[in-house]
Amino acid sequence: MNRGLFALILIALGSIIAGCGHQALEASEPTEAKSAKTAPPQKAAIQAVELLPTIGWEEAPHHIDEEVFLVGQIANTGKSGGGHRFLNFGRNRSDLTGFIHRDLVEQFPQPPETFYRGKKVKIRGTLYKYRGNPNIRIPGPQAIEVLPDNSDLEAMETVGPPVVRPVGKTFTIATLNVLNLFDDKDDPYHNDEKTSTKLRDDLELLAQSIHQIDADVLVLQEVENRGYLELFNRALLNDLGYEHVVLTEGNDRRGIDVAVLSRVPVGSVTSYRHLRFPDTSGKEMSFHRDLLHTRLKPEKGLPIDVFAVHLKSQYGGKKSDARRTGEARAIREVLDDLFSNDPKARIIICGDFNDKIESDTLQTVIGKGKTKLVSFFDDVPEKERITYNKEPYRSMIDFILASPAMAKEYEKDSYTIRPGSPAETGSDHNAVIARFRLD
Repeated sequence: MNRGLFALILIALGSIIAGCGHQALEASEPTEAKSAKTAPPQKAAIQAVELLPTIGWEEAPHHIDEEVFLVGQIANTGKSGGGHRFLNFGRNRSDLTGFIHRDLVEQFPQPPETFYRGKKVKIRGTLYKYRGNPNIRIPGPQAIEVLPDNSDLEAMETVGPPVVRPVGKTFTIATLNVLNLFDDKDDPYHNDEKTSTKLRDDLELLAQSIHQIDADVLVLQEVENRGYLELFNRALLNDLGYEHVVLTEGNDRRGIDVAVLSRVPVGSVTSYRHLRFPDTSGKEMSFHRDLLHTRLKPEKGLPIDVFAVHLKSQYGGKKSDARRTGEARAIREVLDDLFSNDPKARIIICGDFNDKIESDTLQTVIGKGKTKLVSFFDDVPEKERITYNKEPYRSMIDFILASPAMAKEYEKDSYTIRPGSPAETGSDHNAVIARFRLD
């Protein structure tokens, strides 16, 4: 074919395609405009920065290695021989110091050591210790805001001294799937872009629900990462006294993990994410998320081994069933290893099993004989046996199970399910709660 004729044909085809595309775009515009007008306004997803606590400078020693907003008045300032600048909040050497590296000084429109002296400020930064004293690193002028002279700094604080909630002779444990506790950051190593950030309203509903549960040990599922859980805990659960935040990275491709918040002191933590075992068809697999083993070490009483689970969902039919049963068998083997060393081991295993009590999954985990786990299932009235709360799949798939020795410490009739819905609690699961004696 003649090259000139071929070029003309290509140009003509391009014009036709462009014209078709233009027509399609024009045809779609009225529909899009209509959708934009009729779609209900949605509250913006919560930003991680909004969960940073605001603290007074005197509280800095309680928040080392945390990113915070810090408010206070600069008492005096200084400059090192190397050119670093220091903003001191107190008169004593042990008081908090704001640190500005010499390489950043030129970014400030005025010398920091003169401009900020005597002023009330709000700083966003990470607290750390230098020679045993608290410091906050100031990464640039954008991180420090000068406040009006009449600012009530104490009223600006959102977090006070750490709350300590002592645990008595009994402790309450609860399990709750929190329905995608995701932050607003893209994790390039997970498919988290398919999951929306949890909206502000839902986050506040979830926090309100956790306050009502008021468990001493709270086992969670569907948490994206430890950092965001720590922010959530500090900002919205601070008065609950969860000093210990336990989360290790699991296997889920979307990035959801299991976690534990605890007032009870925590000892060793073991993740089984690397454990390999066969599914029911013989295919090698690992836990879809993780099996997280946290040893609680109460001040009084024997240690308690808490296992957090989130088994493979029902989505996927027989293939998923095979994986979930494989996970159940692997869990039972882990438990049997513990029992072989200590038949009186005090074990609690809880979480989202994604299956019912009569299923092979649950019955495999529960086991048989002298080490058969106790489910407390009969303590819950039949009409209340709902933990997944969305239609048409309302059913009980979340459980707290206990070893025979731990079951002896169970407080009768304490096993309850807290009813709810996404519109009420920010989650499509209902919390399961039980109480045990510690001594």
